[in-house]
Amino acid sequence: MTIILTNDDGIDAPGIRALQQAVSEETLIVAPNKQYSGCGHQVTTQKGMKQERRAYREYALDGAPADCTRKAINQIATNTKLVLSGINAGGNLGTDVYISGTVAAVREAAIHGIPGIAISHWIKRPLVIDWDVASRWTKKVLLDLLSRPLPPGSFWNVNLPHLEPDQPEPEIILCQPSIDPLPVNFRVEGDTYYYQGKYSDRDRSSGTDVDICFGGNIAVTLIRL
Repeated sequence: MTIILTNDDGIDAPGIRALQQAVSEETLIVAPNKQYSGCGHQVTTQKGMKQERRAYREYALDGAPADCTRKAINQIATNTKLVLSGINAGGNLGTDVYISGTVAAVREAAIHGIPGIAISHWIKRPLVIDWDVASRWTKKVLLDLLSRPLPPGSFWNVNLPHLEPDQPEPEIILCQPSIDPLPVNFRVEGDTYYYQGKYSDRDRSSGTDVDICFGGNIAVTLIRL
């Protein structure tokens, strides 16, 4: 039985190595060959996708995260038991699940009846992600979530907080996803509009995943198809 690792930051991103380090069993990596952040549940149907074998049990695909899951579970490892996506450099909280390629990879797995966990790391600028710490927290999260029953047609979405080195270890808290929108504004230059929105300024309704993560703990939500 195979554990698939994928992401939307690309196979060369440090997050997928941190995820690999957190998994005690042997894994198979099938990840995009480039950045696909914010692509949502994009799939490739109108062109071919090239696949490159990078190493033993590692493949780079010229396709989106959902494509990677489709390819992995239908052709490379038809005995897949779990799909893990991440660790994404940036949060995927609340309504982000609709635009996140990281989340789409495990949603695609859930559509096919395979359990999945999406893992992201909020960035509290100007702090920089410590991937060794992220890997350690992820290992703790996996031990917890893989011991819990997962209802059919659902998956886990995990967001790691961004803490100062002297802050206490975060707790794992199961919570509800926020349904508040992201801050949206546009800067106008002539006839061109540039999106503006500060992630840390988003609404953080009490008890939601945004509130839990921004408050310094690991936010875990159960997402249903």
